[in-house]
Amino acid sequence: MASLISNYIIIVSISGVLNALLALFAFYRKTDFSGLRAFIVSSAASAVYTFAFALELSGNSMEQIKFWIKLEYLGMPYIAPSSLLMIMHFVGLEKLVSRKLLVLLYSIPVISTVLVWTNDSHHLFYKAIYFREGAPAPLVDIVMGPWYIVQGSLTFGCMLAGMCLILWRWGRMRRAYLRQMLIIFVGQFLPALGAFLYLMDLTPYGTDPVPVVMSVTSSLYIWAILSRGMLTAAPIARENLFESMRDGVLVMDLSDKLVDYNRAAAEMLEDLDASAIGRPLAQLFLPAGKEAVDYVMNSNPQICEEQELVWYSGGEVCYYQVRSSPVQKHDGHLAGRMIMLIDVTERTLLQEKLLQLATIDSLTGIYNRTHFMELSRQRLQEAAGSAAPFSVILLDIDFFKSINDRYGHHHGDMALQHVVSVCRQHVREGDVFGRYGGEEFVLSLPGAPLKEAALISERIRRDIEQSTFSTITGTIKITASFGVTEAFRRSISLEELLSEADHALYSSKRNGRNSVHLYGVSSITRFKPM
Repeated sequence: MASLISNYIIIVSISGVLNALLALFAFYRKTDFSGLRAFIVSSAASAVYTFAFALELSGNSMEQIKFWIKLEYLGMPYIAPSSLLMIMHFVGLEKLVSRKLLVLLYSIPVISTVLVWTNDSHHLFYKAIYFREGAPAPLVDIVMGPWYIVQGSLTFGCMLAGMCLILWRWGRMRRAYLRQMLIIFVGQFLPALGAFLYLMDLTPYGTDPVPVVMSVTSSLYIWAILSRGMLTAAPIARENLFESMRDGVLVMDLSDKLVDYNRAAAEMLEDLDASAIGRPLAQLFLPAGKEAVDYVMNSNPQICEEQELVWYSGGEVCYYQVRSSPVQKHDGHLAGRMIMLIDVTERTLLQEKLLQLATIDSLTGIYNRTHFMELSRQRLQEAAGSAAPFSVILLDIDFFKSINDRYGHHHGDMALQHVVSVCRQHVREGDVFGRYGGEEFVLSLPGAPLKEAALISERIRRDIEQSTFSTITGTIKITASFGVTEAFRRSISLEELLSEADHALYSSKRNGRNSVHLYGVSSITRFKPM
């Protein structure tokens, strides 16, 4: 039976070690959780209590046992009030934690400590302490004094209040907090149950089971801190505001691991639920595609950043504006960062549509004249700066008016689209292709000298001539005339080039159409491929 007591001492000692480690871990952990101090006090007090209780069990004389009991009361009276304060912070009632409440909660434990250490002179805490008969080791029983009842009432009252607060918030709690709240509830319920069984003399040889129970609760707390981010959770008092936000919000710790998120974020990120707490940001952003992952790898958590990303969600392409801002504690030290995800898909698509309307010809899908001129002017300046060749092709559909008159404007539009589809097959990367007006089209070819531009024009002319498109009334055959020029002078403007190309085009029209004419340095000539 003595070995049973020895095993019990070992378990209680382990409980003390776990509580001490828990207090140290919480003390050195960087977090903005406002109830951290109360949690540290509770853990440290539990360590003092359990270590002293282990020493009490190892005592051989009444004098030794009384001394270790005195040491127990340097910790035990402060556990329950500190736990209650921690729970109040966790459920968002930190505003009720005032100096008056602290004095009320801790004055009784302080008095209890003093009365235990001076009990022999007044017996207000213990009326008597005596050895239990038939115990396998020197175990003591007590006769409660009046202040013992006061301290016991405070302890049970704090535990009961803490459990009630958790149950009160349970129905309105987000899933991300439920496991943490369950662990805190168990951390209150098991010691309370153990203390109740002890007072009812329902434990073996009247031994106090609470220190052993604390080895279980402290292990749960350690697991919750490491895997659920328990001590980094933002106060739940902000939950209503947090949840009502239309934009997604992610709260990250210093290691860029998820601490908290709101409902909007869960709708925007795939597989974001309570199990994601503690995951790194890169893992959360991975399903969203390359831009999202690159953002995580290159962003700086210590500065405010804003970036718009292409975001893949549920097989659809979205656009999210990602705003990152550091989160600081009250003392100014960095606690992590907050990331806001703003769905700007509708706005971005509208901007793209407006840009398209401003730059794209709605009928043919190529650049309109204004945007063609803007881009080509830039390309011409670049070519002049690098002494690279630059050519322009101007083409016009032959007898287009007769197509409209004979077949109608709808088929005339189809003819324009048909010519554009043929031209696209010959447009190179870097070329600028636009509708110049009516049935006229224009291409600027950076890097292409006159001869190369002439060959491209001839290939386009031949393909247009050899292709037809069908209508209800039959097939329509189309031809086109071309004018080509090159920027032989660095100082030449785009308008001058287009004027030269137009002169060459006019020569094609005047000389039978369906041909390519070149505007050379001194004359306009018809292009004849070898």
